[in-house]
Amino acid sequence: MGICCSSHNKALTTILDPSSGISQSVTTNNTTSSSFSSSLGGSNVSRNSQFWSASSGDDLGPDGQILPHPNLKIYTFAELKSATKNFRNDTVLGEGGFGKVHKGWIEEKSISKHGTGSVIAVKKLNSESMQGIEEWQAEVNFLGRLSHPNLVKLLGYCYEGKELLLVYEFMQKGSLENHLFGRGSMVQPLPWDLRLKILIGAARGLAFLHSADIKIIYRDFKASNILLDASYNAKLSDFGLAKMASSSQSHVTTRVMGTYGYAAPEYVTTGHLYVKSDVYGFGVVLVEMITGMRALDQSRPAAQQNLVQWVKPHLANRRKLKNIMDSRLEGRYPSKAAANVAQLALTCLAQEQKGRPSMQEVVAILEKADSISEKPKVPRIHNSYRNDRQQPLHHRSPLHVKQDVSRGSQASPRGL
Repeated sequence: MGICCSSHNKALTTILDPSSGISQSVTTNNTTSSSFSSSLGGSNVSRNSQFWSASSGDDLGPDGQILPHPNLKIYTFAELKSATKNFRNDTVLGEGGFGKVHKGWIEEKSISKHGTGSVIAVKKLNSESMQGIEEWQAEVNFLGRLSHPNLVKLLGYCYEGKELLLVYEFMQKGSLENHLFGRGSMVQPLPWDLRLKILIGAARGLAFLHSADIKIIYRDFKASNILLDASYNAKLSDFGLAKMASSSQSHVTTRVMGTYGYAAPEYVTTGHLYVKSDVYGFGVVLVEMITGMRALDQSRPAAQQNLVQWVKPHLANRRKLKNIMDSRLEGRYPSKAAANVAQLALTCLAQEQKGRPSMQEVVAILEKADSISEKPKVPRIHNSYRNDRQQPLHHRSPLHVKQDVSRGSQASPRGL
């Protein structure tokens, strides 16, 4: 594998330079022997970072671990081309600023007569996207070392000529966004117990990222980045914007990127990114789960287009809360549990980051709400606020590329 001559030569050389994060050995079809240095995803952490020296192999909770070495397979471009039928259009799962995501099938060697294999999701970089190159590096660096049941699994990557690809496990149920906002006979409303299960899984994933000595700030928490397996277990995907902050740092100062409507106010106004900036994004998704409505929707009346601003006064009042609950739940939820989740959302959405709970606290509150077995009551009044008009839905995939919304509600690559 080599670097072809192109406008991206310098960037690609940086990706494969040992001082930048990845030192690639060329061993096709085998587990990569790449060694990862101290720079994660273009962060400003130095080569002597504690993340690599002190945290390698650390157990962070009962299920999470930072691996001492990456365990990624290097795929050839020919393999992935074959797996996706030459990246045929009918294999496309999603598309965005990074490029396209395809569904593929990888054959596995077997001594039996019948071949075996597995379904994969393949992210193919748009060769003209400099931002995509940076995000590709961040994905490999973070997901190559992080292991947790609530993080999507990166299986391997391809770097061949100008081709940059990522290979993930395939998530059968797609994104939370599809289940919350999709319409049609193929999309069934999520019942209350599944909503809580998904929220708890996503919260555990974020809590894991925040639990290391070197905090990992996810920076792009939203419904479309929460993927679901066949049993509706939630896994966080897309680490292209993730940043690190040591325990001695109160915040990281960085260019404002992410998705408008989910980004914390202190980040939008100052560029200061805190661990609890992620908690604000989680609060937005909590509100989306409660109401079944998008964080931003210009088809709603002007005062209701920003969901958080609109529903905040309803979250602390049980009577008002009934009016904004997702009508597709048809009242089938324990009112006490719903009130607890609404109150949690309110604290996660605190204007000041210091007033928000930690993700460990969020997990505990959600698990307590999940244990409430109060018989659900069907309210006489259904949600009068909900806009049931068909909303345009980006074709999100089990592993997709985002098309984020800027301040002007125009599609833009990640920036606010």
